[in-house]
Amino acid sequence: EVQLVESGGGSVQAGGSLRLSCAASGFRFSSYGMGWFRQAPGKEREFVAAVEWTGRITYYADSVKGRFTISRDDPKKTLYLQMNSLKPEDTAVYYCARSTGGRASIRIFDYDYWGQGTQVTVSS
Repeated sequence: EVQLVESGGGSVQAGGSLRLSCAASGFRFSSYGMGWFRQAPGKEREFVAAVEWTGRITYYADSVKGRFTISRDDPKKTLYLQMNSLKPEDTAVYYCARSTGGRASIRIFDYDYWGQGTQVTVSS
C-alpha cells in the first residue's frame, strides 16, 4: 500500500529553520510528482510547494517563495521541505502528498495519497 510518513516538525522561534521529511513507500517514488500542503486551525488546506518527477521543476506558494525549498532524494524515496526564516503564520500541520502523475501541481485535487501530517509551530 502507498504510505507517506512525515517527520521533522516541531516548535521553533520566528526566524528559525526546520527540515521536514516525507518517507514514501508502496509505489515507484521516482515516477511521481510530489507536493507539500499545510492546514492551519480553522483554515482550508493550502498548497505550499511541489516538485515534478525529475526534480528539476518546482512550484511554490507566494507566501513561502524564497524561504522554503522542496527537494527529493529518489534513492532514499524521501521528499524534503527545507523551511528557513520561519514566521508565526507558517504554523500549521504540514502534509506531503503524491501527485496523480509525474507532473508537479499546485492544485490539491491533483493529489491522490496523503500522509498523516506533522505539526509545525512558530512562536514570535
